Amino acid sequence: MSTTVSSEQCIKASPAQVYYAFTHAIALHEWLCDFATVAARPGGRMYLWWHGDFYSAGEYVSLEENKSVVFKWFGRGDPAPSEVAVSIEEKDGGMRITLSHTVPDGKDWETRAKGFKAEWDSTLPNLASVLETGLDRRIFDRPMLGINISDFSPEIARALGVPVTQGTRIDSPLETMGAYKAGLRKDDVLVQFNGKPITNDFGSLVTALQGKKGGDEVEVVFYRGPEKKTVIMELSKRPVPEIPWQPAELARQVRAKYDESLAALEQCFQGVTEAEADHEPAAGEWSAKQTLAHLIQTERNWIANLDDVVGGYERLADDWGGNLPAHINATLMAYKNVRGLLAELKRLANEAVAFLAALPPEFVARKCSYYQAAWQMLEAQSHTFSHVEQIKSAIAAAHK
Repeated sequence: MSTTVSSEQCIKASPAQVYYAFTHAIALHEWLCDFATVAARPGGRMYLWWHGDFYSAGEYVSLEENKSVVFKWFGRGDPAPSEVAVSIEEKDGGMRITLSHTVPDGKDWETRAKGFKAEWDSTLPNLASVLETGLDRRIFDRPMLGINISDFSPEIARALGVPVTQGTRIDSPLETMGAYKAGLRKDDVLVQFNGKPITNDFGSLVTALQGKKGGDEVEVVFYRGPEKKTVIMELSKRPVPEIPWQPAELARQVRAKYDESLAALEQCFQGVTEAEADHEPAAGEWSAKQTLAHLIQTERNWIANLDDVVGGYERLADDWGGNLPAHINATLMAYKNVRGLLAELKRLANEAVAFLAALPPEFVARKCSYYQAAWQMLEAQSHTFSHVEQIKSAIAAAHK
C-alpha cells in the first residue's frame, strides 16, 4: 500500500522548457533548490541541496522527453525513499504540470505526505514565475541588506583587528539601503543577524533572512575592528531591475558601464609613477596595481560565469578560496606595469561585450538564466567602482 499526493500548475511555456527545468542542474537551481548535480538518465543521480543543509539524494527512474520525468526522492531524515512523477501536458496554449509524490504506507508517512504536498504547492508557482518572467521569487521576495560582501579569513581578521574568524565582511554598503542607514560600513564583519549566527558561508545570511520582508526591523551584531556593536536595521525591499531582452541592446548598455568604469580607473593613474602604483599601504593591503590585478581576475570570472550559464552547466564548488596573493601577484607579473594591466581590462571588457551581443536565441528563451546573466553583467561594474577609492588611498599612501 502507498499514499499519493498531487500538485498541479499551469505554465505558459513550451514542453521542452518544462522538461529542461526538471533535468538540468542549472535549471533546478533556478526554481527549486540552492545547489544541484544531476545525470538525467534512468539510474542517474539527482542530488538537490538547500541552505540550512536539507537535501534529497535521489535518482532518476524514467524519462520521456518533453512528456514525463520520474525520480526517487530521499530527503534528509526520511526513513526510506519515496517517488515523484511529473507529467507535462498541453492545456489552453500552455502546459499543465501534474506532480504526484508517492510515499510508503504508514502513519508517519501520512504526515510526511501532507508536508510534501504543502511544499510542492508552494514551490511550483515559482517554476511558473521562472519560466514565464525569468524571476526567481525566492530572490525577489527576499528583502535586501544593501551590502556587497568580500572574503574573510584569519589573516584578514588579524589585519582588521577583528577577534573572530567566522563572519561576513562588508566590502561596500549601498548608501540608499538599510545597512548603510543603520551605520554599517566597509570592513565591518557581521556575526549575528536576526538572532542567528553568521559565518563565512553566504548561506548563513540567506537562512537568517528567511521569513522576513522589506520594512521589517532586525537586530544586527557586528565587529568594527576589535569593537563589538549592535544596531537595529530596517530591511530594504528588493527592487526588480529592468533588463533589455535583446542581446544587442544588453551589450550596448554594458558597454556604456564599462566605458565609465575604465575611464574612472584611468583617471586614478594619471601622473602616477610605477613605484607609487606598487606601494602597499600596510602589510596585507593591496597596492594600486594589485587591485588592478584583482579586477582582471574578477572580469575573467564574469566571462567564465557567462560561459557556464549559456552552456547550461555550472561549475561545481564547495566554497571560494578567497583572493589568493600568489594569483594576484602572478597576474601583476604577467602584465608588469599599469599600462599593461589597464590594457588587459579593456580587452576583457571588449570580450564580455562581444559575448553578450552574440548570445543565442535559445539562451534568451531560458528566461531565468538570461535574466540573471543580464542582471549580473549590468551590475558588474559596481564592483570596479567599489575599488576606486581603495586605489586612490593606496596611491595617496605612497606620497606620505
